[in-house]
Amino acid sequence: MENVVSYLSETDAPETRPCETIDARELPPPQPLRNTLEQLADIDDSVVLVQLNDRRPQHLYPKLDDRKYNYETLEDGDTVVTVIWKE
Repeated sequence: MENVVSYLSETDAPETRPCETIDARELPPPQPLRNTLEQLADIDDSVVLVQLNDRRPQHLYPKLDDRKYNYETLEDGDTVVTVIWKE
């Protein structure tokens, strides 16, 4: 799997926090959105979540905004990486 630490270093996400990864690249819509939101609800606010996808999660962004999450999306070849965290 991709080196999650290298993705974190390319964003403003806190690198010293625990990190979890969700791989949504093979999931059909709306599973990436649903699974990501469910995982965010299940983890502590101190955890940084890294979502791996095959496209930008456009429908996820407004839901993250509503829930006051910070996020940044990076592209790494065929993988789109969205790093999600709370301040």
